Amino acid sequence: MKQVKLTNRQARQFILLKQGLIGDYKFTKEQGVCDYIKQAGCIQFDPIDVCGKNPELVLQSRIKGFSKDMLYKLLYTDRKLIDYFDKNLAIFSMEDWKYFSRQRAECQQYGRSKEEVNAVRDDIIAIVKEKGFASSKDININKKVDWSWNPTSLSRAALESLYFQGELIIHHKKGTIKHYALASEYIPDEILNADDPCHTLEEHLKWRITRRINAVGMLWNKASDAWLCIHGLKTSNRNSTFENLLKEDRITEILIEDIPNTFYCLSEDKHLIDEVLNNKDFEGRTEFIAPLDNMLWDRKLIKSIFNFEYKWEIYTPIGERKYGYYVLPVLSGDSFIGRIEVVNDRKSKQLIVKNLWLEDNTTYSNKLKDNINDCIIRFSAFNNCESVKIECDW
Repeated sequence: MKQVKLTNRQARQFILLKQGLIGDYKFTKEQGVCDYIKQAGCIQFDPIDVCGKNPELVLQSRIKGFSKDMLYKLLYTDRKLIDYFDKNLAIFSMEDWKYFSRQRAECQQYGRSKEEVNAVRDDIIAIVKEKGFASSKDININKKVDWSWNPTSLSRAALESLYFQGELIIHHKKGTIKHYALASEYIPDEILNADDPCHTLEEHLKWRITRRINAVGMLWNKASDAWLCIHGLKTSNRNSTFENLLKEDRITEILIEDIPNTFYCLSEDKHLIDEVLNNKDFEGRTEFIAPLDNMLWDRKLIKSIFNFEYKWEIYTPIGERKYGYYVLPVLSGDSFIGRIEVVNDRKSKQLIVKNLWLEDNTTYSNKLKDNINDCIIRFSAFNNCESVKIECDW
């Protein structure tokens, strides 16, 4: 399967089928969480919690019966998942740990404030081992050192450096505070001591690129946020990697009507291609989509295929925002039909719907209103709210 031609609608349906966002839910409860994350490679983490943290928002739209404590349990009790860097800070399957040995080695070689961190490394390891787990507040080294955004305490820099290097993992989180533990005590030996399955940079880039294509559904060979944090990926070797993956029939070219660019999906997704080519109608769902959702990693691609332009305005000055601080795209059927601003008021246990903006091309109907209302009710339950307050007219 070297090349496939799709209509625009078929392309949208293919992506949504791949994501589990159209038709019946294909991911269910804890096993569904693991299955989706394995398929996606990773889900991006962000600590901001207005109506759920980003990974929770990604999962609630896809996993039937999902609750926030499921993700916490899979991360910090069952240890089937792990927090580490993939596409920025992310969550992925524990079994994928071995693929990131290059990244850990690079962190060991080049870290910021390396000399200061190395000087206290043994002390930090000893403290963590004695306590079982520790946060920066448990380690009284207040010397300031240069760090990513601003100077920070050496205790925090050392813990984070050892985490980047793979000696520590996140044992658990309490709010935004990370508690670290020794990786050797929680990662199984067969994973911790496994050789990197990718023996060359070329093999590694093939693995990373197919992983990112799998995360979105389809991608193009263009500069994109979808390639963030793939070290060593330059335009030249991205081009050669795509060429080699095509020769090996591991990816397939997709041409979409009225779009001049070529897209690529995994060849193993042929069954989904066949499904959209043979079925014009799929049962639609209405879902609120996370701001850093895998499907939105390349927003120019989404604009091209879905004709939906989305910007996460959380870092946009208030006076320059078009919509709001934390606004979620609204998916209905095979289209993005609007965006919604919802807040979990934990004190009153109330979900507040502050605003809903429908796209200009959205046909408003009682059915659509009912679908959005149903989604709001499900979203309220996901946030453990006892009631819903609507503050906008729609």
